[in-house]
Amino acid sequence: MSATLEILRTGPMSLIEDLGRPGLAHMGVSRSGAADRRAHTLANRLVANPGECATIEVTFGGLTARVRGGNREGVAIAVTGADTDPAINGVPFGTNSIHHVRDGEVITLGAPHSGLRTYLAVRGGIDVEPVLGSRSYDVMSAIGPLPLAPGDVLPIGEHSGELPELDQAPVAAIGDDVLELMVVPGPRDDWFIDPDVLVRTNWQATNKSDRVGMRLVGMPLEYRWPDRQLPSEGATRGAIQVPPNGFPVILGPDHPVTGGYPVIGVVADDDIDRVAQIRPGQTVRMHWSRPRRPFEGTA
Repeated sequence: MSATLEILRTGPMSLIEDLGRPGLAHMGVSRSGAADRRAHTLANRLVANPGECATIEVTFGGLTARVRGGNREGVAIAVTGADTDPAINGVPFGTNSIHHVRDGEVITLGAPHSGLRTYLAVRGGIDVEPVLGSRSYDVMSAIGPLPLAPGDVLPIGEHSGELPELDQAPVAAIGDDVLELMVVPGPRDDWFIDPDVLVRTNWQATNKSDRVGMRLVGMPLEYRWPDRQLPSEGATRGAIQVPPNGFPVILGPDHPVTGGYPVIGVVADDDIDRVAQIRPGQTVRMHWSRPRRPFEGTA
């Protein structure tokens, strides 16, 4: 009997995500995909899935799902990312570990101790119909499988390959302290009177952040030319746009493909996945990854 996953509760938001749909920006479609790519990929590796298999991205915990069908050994699952005290029928099992769930058993994820997003992988992947070559949901364009709702029944794909010999992966815990990010100077850092305000300020993540972008508050950055209009330019994940209010926005996986706000910097690729785990109210500090070029223009 083919295995399925029946959704009982979703928490604040649970989405199906894979590694996204690259190469479609010319059609106005961003890549999207898992917000924390490392946690998504690790979950798949633990259950012997290719990295592109779809997982469930759970924001701030609260997911409950029942396994239906499968063989006598049950369905292999792994939970990574923010630690939500995952449990099977109320019995806890470790984050970043492999567990087998049998027909009728219920998976529950609580509220995370720290971090924001958790990834549930099942061996074989979540086998819903792809849209434009991906099973990811893009919250900005509403492309892809819809956000999960109670009563949804998700097919689980066929699996191949052997499970890893390790039962648990050694992964550093996600902390609650100040998050430090390395930032590459952006193409429009000259649009600001003092771009170094970006790296001198302790920024705070707001509750208006989502997969489109993370909004920060702190000491506002000032435009050098407040009356000048910047034509729309291509946007990328991790770009730090600064709207006229001076408060930076770090673009997320569902960012628009173009934007008219100047980009003061871009989060280094090694740190982009860490942005996905920043909670509202958490402090963010940024550091230039290389010296900025001096401003040589005229006001």
